[in-house]
Amino acid sequence: MAKGKRKVPDINSSSTADIAFLLLIFFLITTSMDTDRGLARRLPEPPQENQPKDDIKLKERNVLQVFLNLNDQLMCGNDYIAVDQLREKAKEFIANPYNEDTKPEKYTKEIPFFGTMQVTEKHVISLRCDRGSSYKAYIAVQNELVAAYNELRDELSQQKWQKNYADLDEEQQKAVRLIYPQMISEAEPKKYGEKK
Repeated sequence: MAKGKRKVPDINSSSTADIAFLLLIFFLITTSMDTDRGLARRLPEPPQENQPKDDIKLKERNVLQVFLNLNDQLMCGNDYIAVDQLREKAKEFIANPYNEDTKPEKYTKEIPFFGTMQVTEKHVISLRCDRGSSYKAYIAVQNELVAAYNELRDELSQQKWQKNYADLDEEQQKAVRLIYPQMISEAEPKKYGEKK
């Protein structure tokens, strides 16, 4: 009698897909994904069809010119400064504590919780940068400008309610924003010079 070839039994792989799926789920749940961060800015509303063009003329004293050149040098007003000096310059400009003629005009305004106050509501910080400036320097300048507003708001909140601005309720925060409205204007980057 001739012996037939024995067939080798196959390995059962029916549960392999289930195991791979469970491993995939496990790694998706346990790993953290890096999220991109951006700058928090509220864009202005788009103009309406019938809206007349407003060519707002700002007085020179109400505008703080901040310029970042292609060598990452920072100019604030007419002076070259280091990035770490920008916050104090911006705070002094925004608040104008001594009502100087070279800083923004103060207007009398009725503010909830505070009563009648003098505020620099028409101030603008105008930021321009060269296309050759580094992204790192640009973000550092942005951070310092936003930090100036945050510090002024925190100081006022501490003075009035002994709390930080972030801990206030929505109505209190709105009142503080009326005193220190964030007015940062960014011009389109231009190429002013070449790096050597």
